Amino acid sequence: MSFEPSTADRFSFGLWTVGWRAVDPFGEATRPPLDPAEAVHRLAELGAWGVTFHDDDLIPFGADDTERERRIARFREALDATGMVVPMATTNLFTHPVFKGGALTSNDRDIRRFALRKVMRNMDLAAELGARTYVLWGGREGSETDAGIDVRAALDRYAEGIDTLAQYTLDQGYDLRLALEPKPNEPRGDILLPTIGHALAFISRLQHHERVGVNPEVGHEQMAGLNYVHGIGQALWSGKLFHLDLNGQRGPRYDQDLVFGHGDLLSAFFTVDLLEHGGYDGSRHFDYKPLRTEDADGVWASAAANMRSYLILRERARAFRADPEVREALSAARVGELSVPTLDPGETPAQLAADKTAFEDFDPEAAAERGGGFVRLSQLALDHLTGARAQ
Repeated sequence: MSFEPSTADRFSFGLWTVGWRAVDPFGEATRPPLDPAEAVHRLAELGAWGVTFHDDDLIPFGADDTERERRIARFREALDATGMVVPMATTNLFTHPVFKGGALTSNDRDIRRFALRKVMRNMDLAAELGARTYVLWGGREGSETDAGIDVRAALDRYAEGIDTLAQYTLDQGYDLRLALEPKPNEPRGDILLPTIGHALAFISRLQHHERVGVNPEVGHEQMAGLNYVHGIGQALWSGKLFHLDLNGQRGPRYDQDLVFGHGDLLSAFFTVDLLEHGGYDGSRHFDYKPLRTEDADGVWASAAANMRSYLILRERARAFRADPEVREALSAARVGELSVPTLDPGETPAQLAADKTAFEDFDPEAAAERGGGFVRLSQLALDHLTGARAQ
């Protein structure tokens, strides 16, 4: 079976992924800079559909207008030549020292205003290039000491900032939805809106909440010891899964940004199963970093590996769903029954309270003896994932 990607798969990569020079806190770069236009061409050759970017990935911080326009033109030429699209864009509010104490939630008002202008300027470019989603990762919105932040005031300013940006898209007539990207820590000791749940609660308080969703990343949720499948499931349930980042992670440690599937493989399997069968219609975006050990050839091999991993897992998930024994096991475990409302159509709480079959005549001891059948289901999933079960 072929696992070659096509544009129909809607795979996308950030310029910062394949363009990462492998700098870390303990070592200098192991790879030279990558021209964004070359990245577009190489990703297109591998079968990718889209490319995303931070403003500073494309245009160096502080570049004058002439240099800015030259770089944008070169990037646009590469997009036109390859047919690649820009489904999402974002702003770097974390690298320059000006943001060392935060951007939208900096204690310094002038820095907050600068940050908003920086985002607006790149929103203009994102809209010009046809992006439909604008991601906002608050990597510097947080603290290392509780003495230096008033969390309630910081959330006021965060909400003000996001509402301002949402209003800007409305005023400009841009077809852009905003997606907040949660992360518990790194680079800050503690980051505001650390998980999907925190972000969803925050969004509910916004003036323009209908235009704001989430962009959950595998590694970020697993860094907090959480279940990524459950998280994106709740985001889907809330109608707020505007975008997502796929990569690999091995538990609650630093942000590893491994190739998708090269971390918690069973979680990756069920992630793909949910995305393919749960109604998500957005891009499959890879936010990973090629290992520091890799040369240029290794960079492109790692990009291809992300797409191949997803396609393998998609094929395994489809086989799992189509397996008659799996269907029988799902029925035996009453998984489908969870979709049946607990109350009858039109039933009131008073009617439930009067229904003796629901309590007085119910036999909890007999019900407690029923087996769940979940181990069998889990093993069937593992059998399909590993190819041990005949297709």
